[in-house]
Amino acid sequence: MRKQIGLKIFAGLVFAFLFVPLLIIVVTSFGTNSTIQFPIQGFTLDWYGKVFENQSFVNSFLLSLQIAFWGTVLALLVGVPAAYSLARHSIFGRNWIKSFFLSPTIVPGLVVGYSLYQFIVIQLQFPLIQGLLLGHFLICLPYVIRVVGSTIEQLDGSIEEVSWTLGCTKLQAFMKVVLPNITSGIFASFMLAFINSFNNIPVSQFLSGPGVTMLPTSLMNYIEYNYDPSVSALSVILMLGTVVLMFVIEKTLGLASIS
Repeated sequence: MRKQIGLKIFAGLVFAFLFVPLLIIVVTSFGTNSTIQFPIQGFTLDWYGKVFENQSFVNSFLLSLQIAFWGTVLALLVGVPAAYSLARHSIFGRNWIKSFFLSPTIVPGLVVGYSLYQFIVIQLQFPLIQGLLLGHFLICLPYVIRVVGSTIEQLDGSIEEVSWTLGCTKLQAFMKVVLPNITSGIFASFMLAFINSFNNIPVSQFLSGPGVTMLPTSLMNYIEYNYDPSVSALSVILMLGTVVLMFVIEKTLGLASIS
């Protein structure tokens, strides 16, 4: 009994450590002071309006949304077949290949960002948008391979073999049998990769340029010279957007029932 009480207290402290800062951000977004202050004085919604009046926030948000979405889509197109091959075939050096694909999640973000800057911008001289897209594709790919690969490994391979004996080609078996059974893993990897790409700072910082700035970089630049509650308001909008997105995916795709 004492162990259970201690465990509950510990769990409560962990949840408080995670959620109290978020609650403070929400509260400070309604303050009337010109700087972020807690506890707040007064109540206003003006800071939410100023978020949408700030053209830098709007432009960088739209750019981050596009780069994160298309980078994740490209990662899925490459990562799902790669994860299937690594899970189903005895490829020479498979563990090394897996480690290579997962290296961006192990190497510090600054090192990854600087390396991509040297390769994409300095060596290949890609335009800014294409360079950003390529960089975010590379940091999304490990999440797709890791999550989708684990889902495929848990799928009974005999189901696929039965489809072969019934006349399906390997491509048809993959499309009609394997793909529907790994849908939950695909959407889970999409969410992980998309959120990581959208919030990424090092890669976005190194691959950005004049007129091309991702939202995290734009927010950091703004905080450097301003400390008003519009920053908190933008954070609350992003939190609400994430919650709404997860709710819509849950209701429309039924991930709970799939998994």
